[in-house]
Amino acid sequence: MIASVRGNVQSVSLDSAVIEVGGLGFLVQATPATLAALRVGEAVALDTSMVVREDSLTLYGFADADEREVFEIVQSVSGVGPRIAMAMLAVHTPEGLRRAVAGEDLAALMRVPGIGRKGAQRLVLELADRLGPPSGTSSTEGAGGRTAARTPDRRGQVAEALAGLGWSARPAEDAVAAVVGAGPGPTTDAEVAALLRAALAKLSGVTRG
Repeated sequence: MIASVRGNVQSVSLDSAVIEVGGLGFLVQATPATLAALRVGEAVALDTSMVVREDSLTLYGFADADEREVFEIVQSVSGVGPRIAMAMLAVHTPEGLRRAVAGEDLAALMRVPGIGRKGAQRLVLELADRLGPPSGTSSTEGAGGRTAARTPDRRGQVAEALAGLGWSARPAEDAVAAVVGAGPGPTTDAEVAALLRAALAKLSGVTRG
């Protein structure tokens, strides 16, 4: 098990980053909020969780140990795998998830793509004693990121990434358009990640398509 990685950021994409550790490049899947904080060439330390499948080894990275713990705990619920667990952390902070579960806020949980009413009810039932009570003042929804205004426009990549998280095409495109407005979209990987984070915050308040 690889519990953490520390090294320089080699590259950042829509859903992952490559971190160089001791001459090796580790591909780490992460949420938009985590990716938006990374800068190519700078040192970073991420807590990680490795998911082992018959045909793959996938490393997931998190800003802190609390995110990693929540990622692992929610997967104990039937029907929740790594993809939905990451979507949950993309839409909600760990504290936000605790609030939603403790308050039986099904609407908040259903903002996560891939989770319907029955799934939300199952999360409340099975996680009530596992996530622990909310203790902080964090918002339930993740904070929106900034957007950039330089060409060439890469907003289509953001819409594709949202679709990969489970949102249908039209709501994803509408959310990106609402965040960017009339101006041009982002150009760099960091700006794309920031736009993805902002679009997710926008989508977390609408019904899934």
